[in-house]
Amino acid sequence: MNSDFQTKQLVKDKYTAIAEQSKKINDSSCCGATGCCDTRDLATIMSDDYSSLVGYNPEADLGLGCGLPTEFAKIKEGDTVIDLGSGAGNDIFIARKIVGEKGKLIGIDFTEAMIAKARANAEKLGLNNVEFRQGDIEDMPVTSNKADVIVSNCVLNLVPNKHKVFSEIFRVLKPGGHFSISDIVLEGKLSSKWKEIAELYAGCVSGAIQKNEYLDIIQEAGFKNITVQKDKAITIPDEILSQYLSAEEIDEYKRSNTRITSITVYAEKAAKDDRKCCEPGSSCC
Repeated sequence: MNSDFQTKQLVKDKYTAIAEQSKKINDSSCCGATGCCDTRDLATIMSDDYSSLVGYNPEADLGLGCGLPTEFAKIKEGDTVIDLGSGAGNDIFIARKIVGEKGKLIGIDFTEAMIAKARANAEKLGLNNVEFRQGDIEDMPVTSNKADVIVSNCVLNLVPNKHKVFSEIFRVLKPGGHFSISDIVLEGKLSSKWKEIAELYAGCVSGAIQKNEYLDIIQEAGFKNITVQKDKAITIPDEILSQYLSAEEIDEYKRSNTRITSITVYAEKAAKDDRKCCEPGSSCC
């Protein structure tokens, strides 16, 4: 990955291909859209089972998440909910069952093919308070102080500038609003080779950062009451790793005790800005 532009293009290409396939094909084909030799894709081996949640729509579930953020998001009837990296609309449709007719739901995705798939799913369901917007979550196509709740599922690890994303989340949330985000983080270090392999980045692994750094970024963005709601270790099978790493490199990774983890994180934007950054003479406004 030589630049943010190249990184984003890699992600867009990968998820465009996935959008054009069904979940069944993604789960059973050789690494989803990539054509390698294992029966599973890095992008799908981390997913949790949504099927028992009210509002579940199989056509919107591409098996791409690493958690169940809507289950932890404390969404209420009438809320405005935004999903970052909304894919085919899975979390949006779950949240729609909670917010009801009085709520508002906005999905944002970088990939035009995903937006098209999500809009088609919403149209089939006849939902009039759901919309999907194509855009970069580092610069969201949403006005400030819009959302009561923001959710996201295994997306921020794919974004080069995580500081910018959390700054945008802070901007878009209403005062008193909150988020629940599932994402991949690390405890320990991966070798530099992992970052050189495009498939490991697009598969949500080599773009992940240290867990402590991730939580620090959230705090630096101004959020309060930061809570890890769920922490789940991710095991990547040897048959997948062997497509990218030698036997020696796999052994080195296992000996390192590096932990690849899916966490679901909750945090709140204060109801009142207590940073005093807009007082006369302040330099931070």
